[in-house]
Amino acid sequence: AMAEHLARYLIRDLRESLARGAARDAAISPDGGRWLGLWALGAGLSGLVLLACCGYHAGFGPLNSLATRAPEWVWEWLTVLGDERVAFALTLFFSRRHPRVFWTLITAAVVATAYTHSLKALVGALRPPAVLDPDSFHLVGPGHRRGSFPSGHTTTAAVFFGVGVYYLRENLPRAALVALAVAAGLSRVVVGVHGPLDVMAGMTGGVLSAWAGVALARRSMWGILRPSVHLTFVLVAVIMAANLLYRDAGYEKAAVFQQLLGTAALVYALRVYLIRPIRNWRRSRTPAR
Repeated sequence: AMAEHLARYLIRDLRESLARGAARDAAISPDGGRWLGLWALGAGLSGLVLLACCGYHAGFGPLNSLATRAPEWVWEWLTVLGDERVAFALTLFFSRRHPRVFWTLITAAVVATAYTHSLKALVGALRPPAVLDPDSFHLVGPGHRRGSFPSGHTTTAAVFFGVGVYYLRENLPRAALVALAVAAGLSRVVVGVHGPLDVMAGMTGGVLSAWAGVALARRSMWGILRPSVHLTFVLVAVIMAANLLYRDAGYEKAAVFQQLLGTAALVYALRVYLIRPIRNWRRSRTPAR
């Protein structure tokens, strides 16, 4: 009977928390939409101009040479910002308090996944390690050879930070998120696994996916207010965060960062979804003196 009472309390508490969070983030942000539109337009036009005037591999050499300008761990830390496991782990820090933002990221991720996988299969471009002499460029981390266009890491970073750009209200934090996404995309060229055009295509698609996620989340409240749906995707994020603890994806110098992030995300999720609600339930059962 006590376990049943606790389960009912946890579901009711989560439902009320999701409703409050959804109301908190319900306001439409015209400035956020404008930021996303200009960002996608700038990245898309830059890619088209680069392709038209200089070709598919243009700009790879000068940007890749930046690998010598900073320690390898800097580029590895930046490039793992585009790892989908890192993005999912970060969502655990606000999934309960801001369920609308969390659901927007989920819907945007679905759109972005369809975008990247369809284009990779359609274009079939080879990455720099597959077409260049190993001594002609700098390679940091694993030397992936296939699926060059578009950059999946850049798409992921653009989705995650793009949704943040939409929901934030201050321009300075918005600019910081755009800079982080650009840095994550640039790092893919610096570590030697993508060309600039791959990055620009990934960024354009990622920002447009974030925009689509905003529109879809606004029309599909079932993913925001239903505890069962919410917890399903929280479980996905938990699995992704746990994966960071033992798999560094070939970027060893960023392994500690990923492990700390994964641990912090799991502990925080445990606190807000179980420890704190159970503590409140116990207090609610304690008779007042």
